[in-house]
Amino acid sequence: MANKSVFASLAGRLMPKAAAQTAHGTRAYAYGAEHRLAQLAMTGTIGGGFYQDAEAEVAALVAAAEAVEPLFLAKACVHVRAKGHMKDTPALLLAVLASRDPALFALAFPKVVTSGKMLRTFVQILRSGRTGRKSLGSRPKAMVQGWLNGASDAQLMAAMVGNDPSLADVIRMVHPKPETADRAAFYAWAIGKPADAAALPQVVQGLMAFRAGASAKVPEVPFQMLSDLTLSPAQWAEVAGRASWATLRQGLNMLDRKGAFAVPGVVEQVASVLRDPARIKAAKAMPYQLLATLRALEAGVDPRLREALHDAMEASVSNVPRLRGTVAVCPDVSGSMSSPVTGFRKGATTAVRCIDVAALVAAAVLRANPQTRVLPFEVGVREVRLQARDTILTNAERLAALGGGGTNCSAPLAALNTAGVAPDLVIFVSDNQSWVDGRQGGQATAMMAEWTKLKARNGAAKLVCIDIQPYGTSQAAEREDVLNIGGFSDAVFDQVAAFAEGRMGPDHWVGEIRSVSL
Repeated sequence: MANKSVFASLAGRLMPKAAAQTAHGTRAYAYGAEHRLAQLAMTGTIGGGFYQDAEAEVAALVAAAEAVEPLFLAKACVHVRAKGHMKDTPALLLAVLASRDPALFALAFPKVVTSGKMLRTFVQILRSGRTGRKSLGSRPKAMVQGWLNGASDAQLMAAMVGNDPSLADVIRMVHPKPETADRAAFYAWAIGKPADAAALPQVVQGLMAFRAGASAKVPEVPFQMLSDLTLSPAQWAEVAGRASWATLRQGLNMLDRKGAFAVPGVVEQVASVLRDPARIKAAKAMPYQLLATLRALEAGVDPRLREALHDAMEASVSNVPRLRGTVAVCPDVSGSMSSPVTGFRKGATTAVRCIDVAALVAAAVLRANPQTRVLPFEVGVREVRLQARDTILTNAERLAALGGGGTNCSAPLAALNTAGVAPDLVIFVSDNQSWVDGRQGGQATAMMAEWTKLKARNGAAKLVCIDIQPYGTSQAAEREDVLNIGGFSDAVFDQVAAFAEGRMGPDHWVGEIRSVSL
């Protein structure tokens, strides 16, 4: 009979070597250049996290963008914007691409800069000097000019909201040549120069007349352009009636304070919009945004609107797949997960934490797959009682309430091995900064060692690690049975399903980005 100790040690040596380090200096696996860029871009918010500040995050992302081929960088820009619904990192990658390959930049630009806000963010980043230049340059300038001339009046009015830079600043920088009289008049009005009032777009004329008291008709402009004016509750109700889904979600407290919900029928109308699955999908709503809205909702707001937000939460994760076989989901509830999911931002730090996002993912998977085993972990696995039929928000709050303690990513797998359980699919949601188990002997991480034990009992088992912070390392090595993905948009659920069902190619997540068409 073979010597068990010899073959046991051989198995240990065959496990992938963990040559990288976590923020604690413990073992981790490094991503390849393309995967690293994708992971940082899909999780980065340029706000800083528990282990690094915003400056370090930007430096890491720029270095990752410089380390890949320009074609992959261009495709990553588009993927991160379209699938990840990210706002700052696509603009940062696009700014790097502008210096590396102007032709690819021109192809990617219209697919990334899809709003005035993205346009202003791109200009801000490019002129900051963080990507190697402080001026726009001829090709970026031409692309910005083209966006301004091609945008609709509504898009330009929406772009008027916000500063640093404002739309007026952008217009002054690039000096767009207007192709029509009304666009020429708009540019002049936007930068505070005399404009031909008769040539201004109707929406601007309406705003000017309303501000001057010459018209009682509320103009169809972003509500931020009206917030300093005295409108009646009926007029605010009119604003609510034509607002977008995102505007309603963000403006509930303001509309309530303005008296809009006291107007008969308005609460029912707004609630209907908020819970409309088609409107939710079109708005690319993320569950954590709805959680933020629910937490910020003032006590006096009509409870029917709170119920509508709960329904919207359910609808926002309606694409969570029904997974075949047995499933375990492991949300990280350790202390580092208490940091804001979009980073620390002066005056704009979100109340939603990484632990909330991990809990939301776990609760959503449980709702779609009622037999799922949920193993929240920090130093060890925490006990929690969840009911699949409870609302996603209820279960998420129960999980998030467990927060605290060190990070031990091997703990859930060790618990499964101790129990003799080997699920077909194990899903982790973590920041991957494991350190409690990081100083044991051997070359692999403790998590990979426990996964090897589990695989010995179920050779078909698959592991998905969803990373929600831009630290750039993993506790599980990339291979055929392990998928490392980053981000917290609804695209994550599609990728989990594709991998679990064998529909995702050998290069996993990065392959999806390579397949992007420019």
